Amino acid sequence: MSLWHCIRPLLFSLPAELAHGLGMRALHMLGALGPLPRYLRQKNRPYRPALAMRLFGLEFPNPLGLAAGLDKNAVAIPGLAALGFGFVEVGTLTPLPQPGNPKPRLFRLVEQGAIINRMGFNNQGAQRAARSLAKLKYRPLPVGINLGKNKWTELENAAEDYLSAAQTLAPFADYLALNLSSPNTPGLRSLQSPKTLEALLLQLKKLECPKPLLVKLAPDLHEEELREISEVLVSCAVDGIIATNTTLQRNVSHVLAAQTGGLSGKPLRALSTLCIRQIYAATRGRIPIVGVGGIFSAEDAYEKIKAGASLLQVYSGFIYGGPSTARHILDGLEACLLRDGAKHLSEVVGQEG
Repeated sequence: MSLWHCIRPLLFSLPAELAHGLGMRALHMLGALGPLPRYLRQKNRPYRPALAMRLFGLEFPNPLGLAAGLDKNAVAIPGLAALGFGFVEVGTLTPLPQPGNPKPRLFRLVEQGAIINRMGFNNQGAQRAARSLAKLKYRPLPVGINLGKNKWTELENAAEDYLSAAQTLAPFADYLALNLSSPNTPGLRSLQSPKTLEALLLQLKKLECPKPLLVKLAPDLHEEELREISEVLVSCAVDGIIATNTTLQRNVSHVLAAQTGGLSGKPLRALSTLCIRQIYAATRGRIPIVGVGGIFSAEDAYEKIKAGASLLQVYSGFIYGGPSTARHILDGLEACLLRDGAKHLSEVVGQEG
């Protein structure tokens, strides 16, 4: 039995947000332990030639990243890098600090391998994150920064918030991701409507320090909505699409299923894969897709690659799987390629889209 399987019952006996905080402290401390993060990263074999991807002008040593929502304030990048991830996305960060929604706001559905959250973009603000990122000495992987608007900002002024946060954080980002799809900020998902989205993207073109721009979409959009949104993203030359955020659907039977918020984990897997397949078809593969939602195994990851994803992200799968998650999934992806006679992961992107 691994050390993680001994520790997990203890962590899972604690309230979810408390356990999350302890985990982030541990990762922050790991990142500060001199050469240890470098040693552990090398041991976890992050560079996999058959899996490495070049997208948005960036080199990804492997396609598996950590989704936004875990390291909200960009304090644990070296510690997370030590675990073998190919990239890390921090945030969601807003221009000004905000406390998020009242607690409790994070719930585990252990039997279903799921999480419900209604965190509400709790973060210390763009300026503080920028200071943390400026001090970062060890950064061996691409770092994306996920941006949101402050809860009190009116929707008609949302573009100003995104632009403000982007201007503050762009110097420290390898790419920027616009979070337009969290279900926990009132009205936020309306920013995905084609006309509103186009106006927002045109505003972001004014960024003084331009960086690759990705847009994170909801899984609860119908195929026609995804098609219309995809047309806007293609016409605005967006660099990438993250599919998907958490869902408002409740295809689970659990006493906590009635909690409001976004559902992630295993129950999201099929829905997010369907969205990836539909987006890949709508864009005809012209925009790289980052597939996220319910990835717990290499087969889950491979399914999303074949549906059209070029990169992947985990969140719930990491919470349940622990520190060895990246290594196990990457080992399995290499085995999938060998089984199918493919020499590189890019050969199977969209193969079953």
